[in-house]
Parts: sequence; C-alpha cells; structure tokens
Amino acid sequence: MSYTDKAALYLDLIRWDRPAGWLLLLWPSLSALWVAAGGFPGWHLLTVFIFGTILMRSAGCCLNDVADRDFDRHVKRTAQRPVTSGRIRSQEALQVGAVLALAAFLLVLSTNWVAVAWSFAALAVAMAYPFAKRIFSMPQAVLGVAFSFGVPMAFAAVRAEVPMLAWALLLGNLFWVLAYDTEYAMVDRDDDLKIGMKTSAITLGRLDVMAIMVFYILHLAIWTALLVELVSPWVWFVTLLAALGQVAWHYLLIRHRSREGCFKAFALNHWLGFTLFGGVVIGMALR
Repeated sequence: MSYTDKAALYLDLIRWDRPAGWLLLLWPSLSALWVAAGGFPGWHLLTVFIFGTILMRSAGCCLNDVADRDFDRHVKRTAQRPVTSGRIRSQEALQVGAVLALAAFLLVLSTNWVAVAWSFAALAVAMAYPFAKRIFSMPQAVLGVAFSFGVPMAFAAVRAEVPMLAWALLLGNLFWVLAYDTEYAMVDRDDDLKIGMKTSAITLGRLDVMAIMVFYILHLAIWTALLVELVSPWVWFVTLLAALGQVAWHYLLIRHRSREGCFKAFALNHWLGFTLFGGVVIGMALR
C-alpha cells in the first residue's frame, strides 16, 4: 500500500471529511473560552483549543471504531469503516489515536497545571464512552459529559480554576448533546435493536421526538439564564430567536423519524453551536 493510500485510510479513520463531529465539540468550548476570558482569549489559547479539539475528536474516533468493530459490521452506515472492514488493524488504529491524543496533551502543557490536571479527567470520560453503550440505557449522557468537557477545560486554561459557572454551562451543553446524539441514534435504531446496542433512541421509544425538543429547550434555557447578564441582552435575544428557529426546523426534520431526516438534523447541529458562539462573541463585545 502506498503512502498516499495509507494517508487516505487514516483520514477516513478520523472522519476528516466529516467535520461536523469536531465542530460540535469546538463551538461550546470556544464559547466557554470567551466567557472565561471576558472577551477574546488571545491567539495562544484559541490555537490550543481549536487544534486540541480536532486532535481529541480524531483520537476518539480511533478508539470508538476499535471498541465497536464487532457491532459496526452489522450496521449499514458503519460497516465500511476502516477498522470494521479490516483495512486498518485495531492495534494500528489505537496507535494512531495515541499519537493524536499525545499531540493534544502537548498543547495542553502550554497552558497551566490546572488545565493539565483536568485533561486527565477529560481523557477518562472520553475513553469510557465507547463502552457505555454496552451498559447504560442512556449512553448519550456519558457522551454529553465527554463532548462538554471543553467547557471546564476552557475555564481552567484561562483562570487556573473551574468555577460553578463552568459546571453549570457543562450541564446545559450536556442537554444539547443528548438532543443531537439522540437524533443520530434514531438513524441506526433498527440495526441497534438487532445487535443489542443500548441508545437513548431505543430507551425513549415513541417519546424520542418530544424528548429531543425538551433537551433543546433545557440547553437554551440554562445557557440563557447563565449568560444573559454577561452579554448584551438584545444580542442574546436575537441569538435565542435564531436558535429556536433552528430547533423548530429540527422538529420538522425528525418528526416522521426517517433515517434521512434524522441524520440531516444531526449534521446541522453545528450551526446551532455556531449561533450561540456568535451570540457570546458579539454579545460580550457590545455589552
């Protein structure tokens, strides 16, 4: 196999052609970075969090594909992933993931020791998620913590402490993850039922659509309560209207529970994160 072919396989392994995954991690992390810093956090921290997010999400894909390789071959959407299809050995995928995680850790080392210490907790949660799907009926809650850990990491990197505001923002973001990953789980519900995988879409059953709407509202309500006094109120009001409009659009996409509609709704979620990030940036600049 040529170096070009090998590089293409590695890029497929880390989902390089599907940036929605790392964008879902990035926007709340950057929002928290702005809140923690009271505005622009500086180019150093911005660089650390952008590249650190991409690297850790890529490392997570490597671990997830190895952990799920026996399940993924029974799911149409995932059957051709590099590890599942045998094009990359499990050991090799784990080695790639380890290199990516180490690179992310080196970035964290350039911040402070509080952020370094919390990075171990973030890594532990990220490593636990692939196995939570075998144990918990709502593994998306574990993913919610993993995908929200950029929030306390941002506060640690800026302030060398993690205040209650950070944990409250993490809680709000967890509900967003529950919303979009339940949409994602709805795509594979039939396959997951056959192979015995546990997901929120299966657990919630016919309440799935209503629950997703509740998760979105809780996310926006918590972030609004926490941020409305930290940013320009009128900017946040406009931001909230734009976010609610997207939530309504998601309802239209998922209400019939079609695979196409649910996957499209999931894939569009990074725009909701970007909307809130924009509201934070502009709202803090104009407060």
